[in-house]
Amino acid sequence: MESRVLSRATTLSSLPTLNKLHRLPLANASLPSVKSFGSVSDGGNLVWGRQLRPELCSPVLKKGASLLRPCPATAGGNDSAGEEKVAPVGFFSRYPALTTGFFFFTWYFLNVIFNILNKKIYNYFPYPYFVSVIHLAVGVVYCLVSWTVGLPKRAPIDGNLLKLLIPVAVCHALGHVTSNVSFAAVAVSFTHTVKALEPFFNAAASQFILGQSIPITLWLSLAPVVIGVSMASLTELSFNWLGFISAMISNISFTYRSIYSKKAMTDMDSTNIYAYISIIALIVCIPPALIIEGPTLLKTGFNDAIAKVGLVKFVSDLFWVGMFYHLYNQVATNTLERVAPLTHAVGNVLKRVFVIGFSIIIFGNKISTQTGIGTGIAIAGVALYSFIKAQIEEEKRQAKAA
Repeated sequence: MESRVLSRATTLSSLPTLNKLHRLPLANASLPSVKSFGSVSDGGNLVWGRQLRPELCSPVLKKGASLLRPCPATAGGNDSAGEEKVAPVGFFSRYPALTTGFFFFTWYFLNVIFNILNKKIYNYFPYPYFVSVIHLAVGVVYCLVSWTVGLPKRAPIDGNLLKLLIPVAVCHALGHVTSNVSFAAVAVSFTHTVKALEPFFNAAASQFILGQSIPITLWLSLAPVVIGVSMASLTELSFNWLGFISAMISNISFTYRSIYSKKAMTDMDSTNIYAYISIIALIVCIPPALIIEGPTLLKTGFNDAIAKVGLVKFVSDLFWVGMFYHLYNQVATNTLERVAPLTHAVGNVLKRVFVIGFSIIIFGNKISTQTGIGTGIAIAGVALYSFIKAQIEEEKRQAKAA
C-alpha cells in the first residue's frame, strides 16, 4: 500500500463533517480495485482486530466522500478484499500454569507406567539388551511415521551436525542399555536410588574434565546423596554387583552425554534432535544385542517367554513398553523446555520419588528401615543440590542480562 498509517491530523483535516456520518449499504459503496492497493493481504488496515475499508486507507480522500466505519472481518471475506480473521486465544495460551501442570502429570504418568511394565517384562523375559533395542526401535518407527505425516516436519541434517550428534547418541545408547541391565538385575527402586548419584558425576565431570569451578556449597550438598545411596546399598535385599555396577556405568554415560550435548548445541528443535539421537543409538545397540543375547534368544528365550504369557501378550508388552519409553522421554523434553531451571530441578527429583514409591507399591518390594532412610536422604540431597545449582544458573543468567 502507498500509505499504511494515517496520522490523526491528516485524517481529521481530510474528513468531511463527522457528526453526520452514516453507513452506506455495501451495494452502493464504491470500492477501488484490489490492484490499486497492492496484494490482497494489503487490502486494509487492522485496528484492534477490525478491518478498515480500502477507501479509508486511500492517500487522498475525495471531497464529499463518505466514511465507512470499521467492520469486523468475516469468515467469508467476500465483501472486502484482504480481510483477515483474528485467531482466538487458545486454551494453552490462556492457562499456561494449568498447561505446564498437565505436562508434568503426563511426564510422571508415562515414566511410572514405563518402569512398571519394563520390570514386569524382565520378570519373564530377562534379556535387557534385546529389550533396549525394542525400546529404541519402537521410538524410531514412531518418529519415521511422524515425519511422514509432517508432525513434526523433518529437519534436514548435514555431516557436521551428524558428527556432533554421534557421541551424544553413543553415550545415550550405553546409558540406556546399562540402565536396563540394572533394572533386570535388581529392584526398580534400588536402581533409581543409585541413579540419584548422577548429579555427583555431573559435578565431578564439570570440575575435572571441563575445568569449570564448582562452588563448595554444591559439593557439600552432594554429601547426603553419597551417604544415602551407601546406606541403601548396604541393606538392599535385592542387591547384586551386576545391578549396582550397571547403574553406576549408566550414571557415567549420561554424564558424558550431557558434556557432548553442550558441544552439540543447535537451533534444531528438540523433537527432531531426539529422533536423530534415537536412530543413531538404535544402530549402536543392535550389534551387542545380537552378539550377547542373540544365540540364547533363538534357542530358548523367545519360546520360554511365549510359553509363559502367550504370543499376543509378549508382542503387545514389547510394543507398549517401547512406546511408553519414547513418549515419556519426548514429553520430558517438551516439559522441561517450558519451565525455569529451578522448576526443572524440582520436577526431576519428584519424578524419581514417584517412580520409587510406585514401584515399591506395585511390586511389593520389601525394603529394610535403613534402605528406606538411605533412599530418603539421597533424594533430599538431590533436591538440595538441584536447588543450589538452579540458583547459581539463575544468577549467571541475570549477570549476563545486566
